[in-house]
Amino acid sequence: MAPGGYAWWYVDALSDDGRHGLTIIGFVGSVFSPYYARARRRAAGGAADPLDHCALNVALYGDARSDNRWAMTERGRRSVQRDATTLRIGPSIMRWDGDVLVFDIDEVTVPIPSRLRGQVRVHPAAIVARSFALDDTAHHHWRPIAPCARVEVALSHPSLKWRGTGYLDSNTGTRPLEQDFPAWEWSRGTLRDGRTVVLYDVTRRDAEPLSLAVAFDPSGGIEAFEPPGRAALPRTGWRMDRSTRSTAGHAPKVLQTFEDAPFYSRSLIESHLLGERVTAVHESLSLERFAAPWCQWMLPFRMPRNA
Repeated sequence: MAPGGYAWWYVDALSDDGRHGLTIIGFVGSVFSPYYARARRRAAGGAADPLDHCALNVALYGDARSDNRWAMTERGRRSVQRDATTLRIGPSIMRWDGDVLVFDIDEVTVPIPSRLRGQVRVHPAAIVARSFALDDTAHHHWRPIAPCARVEVALSHPSLKWRGTGYLDSNTGTRPLEQDFPAWEWSRGTLRDGRTVVLYDVTRRDAEPLSLAVAFDPSGGIEAFEPPGRAALPRTGWRMDRSTRSTAGHAPKVLQTFEDAPFYSRSLIESHLLGERVTAVHESLSLERFAAPWCQWMLPFRMPRNA
């Protein structure tokens, strides 16, 4: 991995009964780490060591706010082990067990410390080999590894078991996100026929905006489609703008805001795509805000570091 670069593996899932949600992100070169940002500023040419800034971010969402949990402890290279099928970050592990991606989670939540422990298993319907460059110079890539998946959650702390639809992708890059992107919007939803539809709208500093609209079927097939027009969503509590795409005449709405941070939001939304209403996990990211000194000062409260 390039000095100053990054890789992350992202999983989200929604329970079949609609009561629970989950997001897990394994970071090498944690792109939202204030410690990594500081290390890049201090290193010649920004060449900081990504292996010294790794984290497993786990977020749980439920019907009530009291059901929510968040953990994201950054760790240095001495707490990281990796090979072709396994990435261990501190006490937690993500590993391939045959064709199933397994997360053995043992983390401590913030800001109120509590144990977050158990296992999550991601069963891909098919593996997608294609990746998409997000910038003209190909410094940043998105790979939708398993857009259609089933997820099993079995946690002991808190005591929680459920199954649902899931999604797995990866992003890699050779330099910081904020260097090339002011902002982006992303969402993924499941259609009635089992396909997963993904929307990616990326604002780029040195090129025209990029808009991707792709439907993935459970057998691994990929079909791009013309994205409908942009439609505004309500601002977050931190007054961040967010938007999505929805068929004309079908206004989207926010069903639940999972995360409301100064530079980032994750929400459950409803929109209209390819002739039907779609419930989707949606993310808005402002890298202008992330890079601001006031935001960097706040981040350690949600992202502690254990070197």
